[in-house]
Parts: sequence; structure tokens; C-alpha cells
Amino acid sequence: MELLTLGRLTVSSDYRITIPKEVRKAMGIKPGSKVQVFVYNGRIQVIPVRPMREMRGFLKGMDSTIKRDKDRV
Repeated sequence: MELLTLGRLTVSSDYRITIPKEVRKAMGIKPGSKVQVFVYNGRIQVIPVRPMREMRGFLKGMDSTIKRDKDRV
């Protein structure tokens, strides 16, 4: 996913921000969508929560081979 730089947001007096239209569209966020909020290394991260049904098959084709230590086989 590419980085979208959209400038600055203003926090309202009741601590709300508006997610820009370009970000909502890119992330598939619609009214009623759930998001998870994290604080990480001095940043606020907002991650859309996807229903499990929507996640079905998203790892299809992923290479699951990993090098293991001999005592872990």
C-alpha cells in the first residue's frame, strides 16, 4: 500500500478529527465501520477492523515454508 500524504488535520474542541475522503476510500471505511486505535512510537495508528468472513482466504498462495531449528521440527 502506498503512503498518502494529505497534510494536517485539526483536532476539534471535543477531540474529534475527520478522516479525509481519500483515506476513507482507500481503506474502505464507511459509516458504522469499526476501527482499532493504537499508540505506537509516538504515533496514533487507526486500523480498520475487518469481519472474519471478509478475511477468509486472504493468505491463499502465501509461502508458508520457514527454516526451522532442528529441535523444532
